[in-house]
Amino acid sequence: MSLCAIVLICLCGVLKAQETTDPISLDDCCKDGKERGQESQDCSSLPLISESTTCRIAQEQCCAAVLEDNTCTTGINMAKDQGSCDALLSSSTCETKTSKMCCECCLLGRSAQERGLSCDLSLPVGYQCGLVSRACCVDRSPGADVNSTDGGALVSDTPSAEDRCKAARCAQRCVNGTCACFKGYKFKADGQNCEDINECLLGAHLCRSGERCINTVASYRCQREVSCGTGYELTDNNKCEDIDECELGSHNCATGLECQNTFGSFRCRPIEQCGTGFIQDALGSCIDINECLSITGPCQPGQMCLNTVGSYTCRRNSVSCGRGYHLNTEGTRCVDIDECAGPDNACDGHGCINLMGSYRCECRSGFNFNSISKSCEDINECRNYPGRLCAHKCENVLGSYQCSCTAGFKLASDGRNCDDVNECETSPCSQECANVYGSYQCYCRRGYQLSDIDGITCEDIDECALPTGGHICSYRCHNTPGSFHCTCPVSGYTLAPNTRSCQDIDECLTGTHTCAEAESCFNVQGGFRCLNFECPANYRRSGETRCERLPCNHSSECLALPVRITYYHLTFPTKIPIPTNIFRMGPSNSALGDDIEVGIVDGNQEGYFSAQRQDHGGVLVVQKPIAVPQDFEISLEMKLRRYGHLSVYLFKIRLFVTPEDLSNAITE
Repeated sequence: MSLCAIVLICLCGVLKAQETTDPISLDDCCKDGKERGQESQDCSSLPLISESTTCRIAQEQCCAAVLEDNTCTTGINMAKDQGSCDALLSSSTCETKTSKMCCECCLLGRSAQERGLSCDLSLPVGYQCGLVSRACCVDRSPGADVNSTDGGALVSDTPSAEDRCKAARCAQRCVNGTCACFKGYKFKADGQNCEDINECLLGAHLCRSGERCINTVASYRCQREVSCGTGYELTDNNKCEDIDECELGSHNCATGLECQNTFGSFRCRPIEQCGTGFIQDALGSCIDINECLSITGPCQPGQMCLNTVGSYTCRRNSVSCGRGYHLNTEGTRCVDIDECAGPDNACDGHGCINLMGSYRCECRSGFNFNSISKSCEDINECRNYPGRLCAHKCENVLGSYQCSCTAGFKLASDGRNCDDVNECETSPCSQECANVYGSYQCYCRRGYQLSDIDGITCEDIDECALPTGGHICSYRCHNTPGSFHCTCPVSGYTLAPNTRSCQDIDECLTGTHTCAEAESCFNVQGGFRCLNFECPANYRRSGETRCERLPCNHSSECLALPVRITYYHLTFPTKIPIPTNIFRMGPSNSALGDDIEVGIVDGNQEGYFSAQRQDHGGVLVVQKPIAVPQDFEISLEMKLRRYGHLSVYLFKIRLFVTPEDLSNAITE
């Protein structure tokens, strides 16, 4: 058995069509590969003996066939000598797998021979395995002629081509004992069955640019990527041919119209034809032909063509002058018209120059000549030169332009720039005026403010009505034009040096009071009080404001009277904070075990005051707001119990509640 021959047969179909100009033959390439295979060289990196790709493939495949043949022979010899393939299980290289396959397939053949079975296996094994199995089976058969070579290779009884074809079980065809595929097919991995070659995927098609490859069974076809378009169809040879709608009957011509095929479409033409001098439209109507326009020179020279219905006539030419010319008096030739002649020339007051068959206007400054309308048109300088002629505003006028200024400016002497107007020279403001660029600003003196209505009139500020967060005047404010002044109550106050606060007049100090000699003067806010007092019975006066009780001679009624009556005079304004302590009382000295009681015994009918006990004494407290000025006379009693002895003290307090202090009412 020679595996090399099998590989070479498979290569024939691949290498047959490849053309080469290399002088080295394929046999030489294969021979070199075999020799290197016998030397166990690496078949994938052999030294090339030719630059031809075909020669390289022959070298590699013939080398691989020799190596595979040697490897397979090693496996067969192991099966014959040892009867087992266990020594080949320890490695997984490609060579070991091939040796193991040949060893095991040989064991299958030997087993079949021992059992008396046919050497042709019915098992679906590979082609090479079937050959090895049959060779080992025949080798052990009685009378088998076996020649053993030095390498232990087999077989002298080589199967015929017919037998190899039977053993191969080829799917499509078998050539000389080797499976082969039809054109357009290739072997599958099993080496027996065939599958279609996708020429489109492999790029082995011959489709041109603009065509798309479509794979078919055992072949392919090329199809145009762009359709032929309306009115055309794609033929089997991949060309676009016109569709004859008239022949196929796919037209939509109405009754009375016949179908005429055109490239890519068709036309519907009337069955009835028009007469000479007419042409039919798409609807079958007959339209007159203008022979004077459609035929070149239908009339003789010197004649004029006149179209008629269905025909034309020729007439002799008459003299006709063009624009700018007229016939001479004899009517034989055309002469120029002088458009500039006469007082009212064609240029409307501008200069006029006559030309042959025409004229031209010499326009004045500020005008341009329009060659189409033959007239002088005004130049709009403001539009043509924006921002370059006038400083502010530009207004076009016939033949020129005028500059003007915005409010607050006047036109300068050059007629283009603008100068600022000093509006303050005309006294537009009621008080003060300040000129600014392009305008003016009015402002007012102190005590006045600018009117929100016209912005030029100064109005008096009513300082007395301003919400300044404090009073401008402590008592009363009087507004005056541009200012104000403060006043105080008629009596009891005088205006302070700041002209806004009111100061209390101390009538007792100045001697302006009206108290009698037996009375004492007590100054209060905004006035004064005349005070006097008499000690009650059983009391004697011991000071200006004190009455002492006379000895009681152990009379119980006398002992119940206060030991001392003291008079006090206090004044404070309304709206003082609540509560406020206004009077404090207590013994001049304290002793351990003192027991003190305090209380209001008279004068607190409206409940404005209260007496509260404190350490070593008591206090008189304003506990209720006093809104209006008024006088009070409070009798406050203090009881002191010391060492078992009770002593009573009476305090008569005159309270004068005055209006709010006007001297501190101003927030500077």
